[in-house]
Amino acid sequence: MKLKILFFGIVAELVKASEIEISLSENATVKDCKIALQKAYPNLQNLNSYAIAVNESYATDDFMVKSGDVLALIPPVSGG
Repeated sequence: MKLKILFFGIVAELVKASEIEISLSENATVKDCKIALQKAYPNLQNLNSYAIAVNESYATDDFMVKSGDVLALIPPVSGG
């Protein structure tokens, strides 16, 4: 299945892209996506944490993705 991945902030800088498309097997989870992305972009391992949204809603690692979903990797945000 194909998924669209959007990158923001420091994540986009680490992967040197703002958007990509990846292919994963059926029945993949958000965790499977993270593993695939860290293999393709080892620099992502430099981040302590980041959130993932699926179709504009935050998702946990066990969330099942489906073909055509749009995932966004959102870096930690700080401010005051």
